[in-house]
Amino acid sequence: MNAIGFDNEKYLKLQSENIRRRIAEFGGKLYLEFGGKLFDDHHAARVLPGFQPDSKVRMLLEMREEAEIILVISADDIERNKRRGDLGITYDEDALRLIDAFRGIGLYVGSVCITHFRAQRAAELFQARLESLGIRTYRHYVIPDYPSNVPLIVSEEGFGRNDYIETSRSLIVVTAPGPGSGKMATCLSQLYHEHERGVAAGYAKFETFPIWNLPLKHPVNLAYEAATADLNDVNMIDPYHLEAYGETTVNYNRDVEIFPVLNAMLERIRGRSPYRSPTDMGVNMVGFCIEDDAVCCAASRQEIIRRYYAAACSLRQGMSDGVELHKIELIMNNAGIAVAERPAVAAALNRAEETGEPAMAIQLPDGRIVTGKTTPLLGAASACLLNALKVLGDIAKKTMLISPNIIEPIQHLKVEHLGGHNPRLHTDETLEALSICAVTNPMAELAMEQLSALRGCEAHSSVILSRVDESLFQKLGVNVTCEPRYQVKRLFHK
Repeated sequence: MNAIGFDNEKYLKLQSENIRRRIAEFGGKLYLEFGGKLFDDHHAARVLPGFQPDSKVRMLLEMREEAEIILVISADDIERNKRRGDLGITYDEDALRLIDAFRGIGLYVGSVCITHFRAQRAAELFQARLESLGIRTYRHYVIPDYPSNVPLIVSEEGFGRNDYIETSRSLIVVTAPGPGSGKMATCLSQLYHEHERGVAAGYAKFETFPIWNLPLKHPVNLAYEAATADLNDVNMIDPYHLEAYGETTVNYNRDVEIFPVLNAMLERIRGRSPYRSPTDMGVNMVGFCIEDDAVCCAASRQEIIRRYYAAACSLRQGMSDGVELHKIELIMNNAGIAVAERPAVAAALNRAEETGEPAMAIQLPDGRIVTGKTTPLLGAASACLLNALKVLGDIAKKTMLISPNIIEPIQHLKVEHLGGHNPRLHTDETLEALSICAVTNPMAELAMEQLSALRGCEAHSSVILSRVDESLFQKLGVNVTCEPRYQVKRLFHK
């Protein structure tokens, strides 16, 4: 499970070198549209074992003296209180979080650009808040018939109406809290203004996936397609690159569809476009750093299965319409992927059938599988977690890590004072109880020391986990999947 398939140090070196070359090609200034997650890219880490979740940030840190960040946020998203699904916070809150995070590691955030501005009250209030915090804030406006009406867009009445964002460095990283924020339009608007001022500048795009120099049906690219099934993204051969160079490369439908319009804008702004294909626009070097293709293929197949279960649970919870699940099922069928490839699934289901109660299984780094069943004191997830810590710490199975004298008062608090109906301990409560016992119990202390060894383990639950348990395993770095069924038959589930 811990096999490495990706050379992260090579990636950091090649990626920064390639971006510097692109800056030089454009005369010393580059607007780089940065897609995906800058921080904590766990998808890339899962499908490319060896890729570090903070690799993109580390790459930028190697260029910190040259880099400046523009954070882009849509006024429409502010007005709608749009939220990040993974963090549960609104985009405007996430903008502030990202600014703090960038500053905290020494990267320079030059400004915030509010796009799609139409005098939305919430956007005006957010701008006032940013400016009161000393953050330079600019407005970009809605352009009628964008992106089809190129003559209007590239004119005084189009990009010309937008505020010109003052920048001071050679690499301008344009990023956002989420998709649809207007990153590309912000880059192109800036190119228009730079050209009007006689400043040489260029545009490029940094997207990790799909990986352009891997085959279309490579599992790594299929895993990206599964991850974005809810966005209607489809990997495809770049027809423009094939026609221009006779080389087969991979891109995705949105970039291919927008390329003729983007090219027309670049031609109108610069006199000629530097690009002959969407692939030309990219600077991604990930594909050159895969050292063991078999390891990455196996990891990607596992990711597709995880995405399948996530989509199935989303459908069961009424959070999707089933289209996402059907797309992932099609990917699995075409690639010959089955859930049986995930060993924890069969182990959890077999344990649940034996006991007649919810069960869970965790596959440890050495391949061993540990299960846990529902008991009067602990939920299946808590029981499985404790059993895994025992195995990792070579602690006898019958050893009692948490005294019932500790568990019972917690149950009393939950039911009698906090209005709970389920007395069993969730995983966070279990770890809190374990940490208390660790003060006087050396075996409990030894078990606590094993928590870091769970990172990267695979787990499966026979029922949908509570949000609390799901969050706890996420913090521990355990990749959890669930059967799309609830433990109890209710209409409302916490």
